Amino acid sequence: MKLHPDHSEFKSQLKDLAGSVERHLSECLNGVSAPDQLLKAMEYSLMAGGKRIRPILCLYWGGMLGLKQKQFIDFACGIELIHTYSLVHDDLPAMDNDDLRRGRPTNHKVFGEAMSILAGDSLLTHAFYLMSGAGLPPDDVLFACREMALAAGPGGMVGGQVVDIMATGTSAMDLKTLKKMHAMKTGALIRASCTCGAILARSAGAGQGDLDNASSFGTSVGLAFQIVDDILDITGDQESLGKPVGSDESMDKATYPKFLGLEQSMIMAQSCADKAKESLTGYKGPEKDFLESLAQYIVDRIN
Repeated sequence: MKLHPDHSEFKSQLKDLAGSVERHLSECLNGVSAPDQLLKAMEYSLMAGGKRIRPILCLYWGGMLGLKQKQFIDFACGIELIHTYSLVHDDLPAMDNDDLRRGRPTNHKVFGEAMSILAGDSLLTHAFYLMSGAGLPPDDVLFACREMALAAGPGGMVGGQVVDIMATGTSAMDLKTLKKMHAMKTGALIRASCTCGAILARSAGAGQGDLDNASSFGTSVGLAFQIVDDILDITGDQESLGKPVGSDESMDKATYPKFLGLEQSMIMAQSCADKAKESLTGYKGPEKDFLESLAQYIVDRIN
């Protein structure tokens, strides 16, 4: 059995970064005029923890290309609101019907289905309010907002969820369709987190080559992330993951281990991480080093 590297120094750095994002996230709903119960439901899921990988990817790509974090941290946090909304809706009985998320009851178990739907809707719409207010050239902000909308919408995350639902319990899914589904459902938002960092850095000198590299990195990391998620649903444990394991098999979902087996799935995940690292060739500095470490950590993680 593969022994996972410790990654203790990197995990400590990632935890500190997640904490920095958390502190800003805690302010993102300040001043929002909404019913108390709705705000509580939004905060419950938004502040439930997590690695905050998507906003960190945006911040590090933008930072590597010359932006100051304060210029676009609102935009990066908006990405986390979109991700959180998707988790709230995915957990609903009409979707995955999960009872636990990050080690505690899912949103609908605490607030009821109707309030959870509305909390997810509110997180999604407030995300674009935050992102559109980034203090950068308006053309770049608009470009990045459109990129994020494409990634989160019917041609991206939402469309991928539809493919997943339609294929569950059927024989319609093959490996090619599975890759396409996850490129939409999971990969699109991760890819856009990287490309939006590059788009927002155009005022600092980022060009089309940087956008292409960010897209390639995000695509590879997104695929690796999903493959490892599928693996952990078999090899992980509930305490580490904060959610039940074995749900993919019980729902007869198409996964990479189902098509390829565990060993080949692990090899494929590592290949994706290696490709992501190749996208960073030509860059230098602490941001590049961090992104390389992140690509490998995504493969080696246990939760």
